[in-house]
Amino acid sequence: MASIGIREVWKAYHTDPVIFGIDFDIPDGAFVVLVGPSGCGKSTLLRMIAGLEDISAGEIYIGDKIVNDVPPKDRDIAMVFQNYALYPHLTVKENMAFSLRLRREKRQGVDDRVNRAAEILGLSELLGRYPRALSGGQRQRVAMGRAIVRDASVFLFDEPLSNLDAKLRVQMRTELKALHQRLQTTTVYVTHDQIEAMTMADIIVVMQAGVIMQLGAPLELYDKPANRFVAGFIGSPAMNFFEGEVDHGEFVTTGGHRLPLPALTPGYSGGPVTYGIRPEHLAVDPTGVRGFVSVIEPTGSETQIMIDLGYQNVLAVVRERHQLNPGDEIRLRPDANFAHLFNAANGERI
Repeated sequence: MASIGIREVWKAYHTDPVIFGIDFDIPDGAFVVLVGPSGCGKSTLLRMIAGLEDISAGEIYIGDKIVNDVPPKDRDIAMVFQNYALYPHLTVKENMAFSLRLRREKRQGVDDRVNRAAEILGLSELLGRYPRALSGGQRQRVAMGRAIVRDASVFLFDEPLSNLDAKLRVQMRTELKALHQRLQTTTVYVTHDQIEAMTMADIIVVMQAGVIMQLGAPLELYDKPANRFVAGFIGSPAMNFFEGEVDHGEFVTTGGHRLPLPALTPGYSGGPVTYGIRPEHLAVDPTGVRGFVSVIEPTGSETQIMIDLGYQNVLAVVRERHQLNPGDEIRLRPDANFAHLFNAANGERI
């Protein structure tokens, strides 16, 4: 196992920068998820850690060693790609053992490590099969097994679950988290799916346009987003936003509705602000803001209700079984204890 240090790392293609001076540490044994929309630079950063992309400026440490000029095979890493990249003419056992065979390791040692990895991943009975006879989840486990047998200091995952169906993704998330808890190997995982990030990570790094927007524990980012981008990206369904201003201790939307406020920070000086409230913190209340039901989406344990306020739509998530139909009048009240205010100019949290 090893820690990872990212020191003022820049990446440019020709004269076009795509990573802008990123600087943070990944503790030894941590499960860190790089998350953000497509094109934010998360996969590029992962590939720089792996040595598959050159660094334009800055330094990357694995352990106490600078690895900028170290080839990938000498970085003591193991990488799992979005594409399983299994050799179709080799069995599961042969696929998992391939990198060890290339290093000419002793046959008994290779067999022991493959058998141990297969037992951890539930592949022991599949070692003689070829990839064409495996399901998507089984193929992904083989790809992970190929990484595990190397006993690397760092595991790197580049959107490994994106090719799986929804049910299998949930199952594989659980298996990956359990695997990390068992092996305690430093892991860097790239995804655009913030649900994967929330459920798997010890630390989430939210990226946008080549910079880090916020770094922290999953619930820290959920409860205290540093800016509007993080607030809107972390959480599903996404946070509702209202534009407006503060007036006499209340927030007044552009549509004229008055909403209860959280406690303001001493540094707030007035001006246009954005009010954020998560769907689960909107309650059906006869004293609340008036709107009309647009769409109702029951999911079983809860119901998602899209409400038309006249000047914008908002989404509420409720656990109570309300008898509602499209077009019905409904009143909503936000819980001020969970409301957020953001500077309308720069998006920073107030």
